[in-house]
Amino acid sequence: MEQISWNDFEKVELRVGTIIDAKDFPEAKKPAYQLTIDFGKEIGVRNSSAQITSLYKKEELIGRQIVAVVNFPPKQIANFLSECLVTGFKTSETDVVLIQPDRKIENGLKLM
Repeated sequence: MEQISWNDFEKVELRVGTIIDAKDFPEAKKPAYQLTIDFGKEIGVRNSSAQITSLYKKEELIGRQIVAVVNFPPKQIANFLSECLVTGFKTSETDVVLIQPDRKIENGLKLM
């Protein structure tokens, strides 16, 4: 495992946000959802493509808080611009378990 410095870690903006919309993304190469996520006043609302369809239904994602990297450059995925990277643990080839706070907190807070 490659070690990084504390300064490297501080560059990564891991922020909490609340999913406010989730849609099917049939144009994606692998099964995915198009997520709309509210990161609070400072960052605002961002879109993300997430390959989490095997463990999560769209309806259960609405209102769920997640952790995402918000300072990567936007990435074009098919006809969709993904503006942040939702984080999770890949437990199998198709299963990703989302990272989320264990209690409701303010959108936009940074992981320390």
